[in-house]
Amino acid sequence: MKQIALDIGLGGTPTLANFLAGPNEAALRHLQLWVGSPTRSPVPTYLWGPPASGKTHLLKAVREALREQGAACGWMDAGTAQPPEFDEDWAVVLMDEVHLYTAVQQHAAFNWFVNAQTLQRGVLAAGAIAPAGLELREDLRTRLGWGHVFQLQVLTEPERRAVLRQAADARGVFLSDEVMDFMLTRFSRDLGSLMQLLEHLDGYALQTQRAITIPLIKSMLESE
Repeated sequence: MKQIALDIGLGGTPTLANFLAGPNEAALRHLQLWVGSPTRSPVPTYLWGPPASGKTHLLKAVREALREQGAACGWMDAGTAQPPEFDEDWAVVLMDEVHLYTAVQQHAAFNWFVNAQTLQRGVLAAGAIAPAGLELREDLRTRLGWGHVFQLQVLTEPERRAVLRQAADARGVFLSDEVMDFMLTRFSRDLGSLMQLLEHLDGYALQTQRAITIPLIKSMLESE
C-alpha cells in the first residue's frame, strides 16, 4: 500500500527532550550529559545508522540546545556546497551525512576537526555507515572513529505503536487499533512524522469536536 508523505506544516524544532529514544537511549543520555556539562569534553562523538534512526534530529537538537546557551556552532551536511572556514568562536562543530561528503567537504571537515581538537572544541558527526566502512579520506575517517561511537536503530513497529499509544494517552486521546493500523500503513513510518500527525490530529479533533477515526483523518487531509 502506498504511503502518504506527511507535510502538514508542523515540523517543529528538534530537541533532545522530544527525541523518542527507544533502543537509542544510550546515545541520547550521552548527548544530554555532554551538552549540559559546563566543561564539555572535546572527545568526538560519531552517530551512525539507517535513515529515520534519528541522526539528524540529534545533531539539530544539540545545535538548538547550544544556541539556547548562547554558544555558536559550525554546521555542515551533504547540501553544504561551499563549507565556511573554521570559526574560532564555534563551541562545537556538527557534521551530518558524512558518508555523502564530496572531496571539498571532506577537506573542510578535516580542517574543522583539526582546528576543533587544537582548540579543545567539541565534534559531533553522523553518517549512515560505521567509521570503518566510510569511503572518506583516511585521515578524516580515522578521526571520526576514535572517540565515542553510537549505532542508532530504527524503532520496530511494536515500539512505534507503544510510543504512539503513550503519547496519545498523555494527550487524553484514544487511538483505536484500526486508527493505529491506518496511521502506520498509510503514512511515513518515521516516528517523528507520526508524532507530528498525532499532534495535528489532536488539534483537528478538538477543532471539529470529533473523535479520532479514519474518516476524521481523511477529512483532515482533504482540508489541508
